Amino acid sequence: MKDIVSFTDYFIICTGTSDRMVDALANASIEDIRANHKKKGKKQGFARDGWVIVDFGDVVLHLFSPDQREFYNLEELWEDGKVLLRVQ
Repeated sequence: MKDIVSFTDYFIICTGTSDRMVDALANASIEDIRANHKKKGKKQGFARDGWVIVDFGDVVLHLFSPDQREFYNLEELWEDGKVLLRVQ
């Protein structure tokens, strides 16, 4: 993303199968990055709404419910970005 946008270098896009999973992924990411990389993440959004963003500055983590991920389709919106890894 760093050659496409000025606000971040990387997007991570994930799907959680429940509100509880989306919240757990967001919270675990914040704790892990803080502990291992000394960076704070800012969490925005609510799992019950189907989309949570955690902004770490140079990395923005998008956590979606399956329906919201399909609706917003960030992969297509930002298709000019280089995919580094795809896990399914």
